[in-house]
Amino acid sequence: MSVPQYRKAAALALVAGLGFSLTACSTKSDDKDTNAGGKVTITVDCQPVGAQKELLKNWNDDVAEFQRQNPDIVIKSVSVGEQCNNPPDFTARLAGGTVTDVFYGYMTDLQQVLDSGQAMDISQHVNKDAIPTWDSVDPALKEVFTDGGKLYAVPVKNYSMGLVYNKVLFQQAGLDVNNPPKTWGEVRAAAKKISALGNGIAGYSEYSAGNTGGWHFTSLLYSQGGQVLTADGKKADFNNAMGKQVLQNLKDMRYGDNSMGARQLLQWGDLLTNAGAGKVGMFIGAPDATQAIVSQFQGKFQDWAMSPLPGQDGLAKGTLGGGEGYFFKKDLTPEQVKAGLKWIAYQKLTPGKGQFDYVRAKPQNYPVGLPQPLLFANGSEAQKQELELRKANANVDTANFVIFEATPVPIKGEPRNAQAVYAVLDAAMSGVLTNPNSNIDALLKTAEEKVNQLLAAES
Repeated sequence: MSVPQYRKAAALALVAGLGFSLTACSTKSDDKDTNAGGKVTITVDCQPVGAQKELLKNWNDDVAEFQRQNPDIVIKSVSVGEQCNNPPDFTARLAGGTVTDVFYGYMTDLQQVLDSGQAMDISQHVNKDAIPTWDSVDPALKEVFTDGGKLYAVPVKNYSMGLVYNKVLFQQAGLDVNNPPKTWGEVRAAAKKISALGNGIAGYSEYSAGNTGGWHFTSLLYSQGGQVLTADGKKADFNNAMGKQVLQNLKDMRYGDNSMGARQLLQWGDLLTNAGAGKVGMFIGAPDATQAIVSQFQGKFQDWAMSPLPGQDGLAKGTLGGGEGYFFKKDLTPEQVKAGLKWIAYQKLTPGKGQFDYVRAKPQNYPVGLPQPLLFANGSEAQKQELELRKANANVDTANFVIFEATPVPIKGEPRNAQAVYAVLDAAMSGVLTNPNSNIDALLKTAEEKVNQLLAAES
């Protein structure tokens, strides 16, 4: 999912403590089974878990159908619990060498995956024969998983952020659902009215832990026109007026207006649990945040709408974009790589199949019609097919995204070493949201020093 596009440094302390158990539960295919009985076996992670029962059934049905069509391939789905939503678990598995043969990662994970030496260069294996829609995949997404001209992962989802808001709470607070806030000042005013409804409702909610705070700080900074790092990626570039404005906006809502709720240090599931319960008026997120609210957190899709990310004096000057893909573990055989690519093509990159099987998803509790994932380049054959299927099988009111789609904000990618940077910036976000006497200048100065240190150490 888009939703939690955050991972890395906080897990380093966990690695030593988890090392024994990680080794004990290695997810690598047993060598003796790799080509047993003339069949090629691969392990794949990050199938749906938890409350996603229908989605898990869909995944298992896809595995069965894929294996029926390809009797020489065996797909072993390996459950890694909440790893795919929990950055420290992923980093620990990466450090312990226990990732699956074909393993999920965020676009921001490329550097740590390369540093671990766990992934292989798949450039020579990826083409239109391996993935029939490959020529339609947006080149910009391919580039994200490329380093030194070598491709290390296949993109399977992407996103950009906007303002997600609860229409029911807007109406109850006397706000116009068709005219959502366009500036952070308007967000503050709306949040104050929504929180005045009482019953533990937060007018605006925000992340501040598990790397998610740094992730959202980045998008908020982009909305101001700022950047996290200098253009060459060698220095921090957020300890300035724009970075201070981001934190001041939050501090004003949290303590000036008391419109963000008492509970802080929220991570991905925390905020969306509250949203699903109707306790959040606004937050920033991608279109599939509404999907998660419905499919995982018992919310109602009709309650939610989305608009472009606000800016300080008008619409945002930029917004954060990111996504995810699948890497291939080092030392796989060519046959395993070919089998893995064939599975990804079927489950993730074929209109009408897998994640794009909208006919199947339509009667399920799974929203169809969201403007995401936008994997295929505009005007490409696969893009036309996907869009046609999406419109024909929409089971949600696509009008909820009209404002978001009609007013696109320039998308900026995530910074170098994003997850390590996000972990540092968590402290700045949690600082202003948990301490009414927090010193914004000091928080940013400390974060700047730490980011510069980690960048210098890796240069």
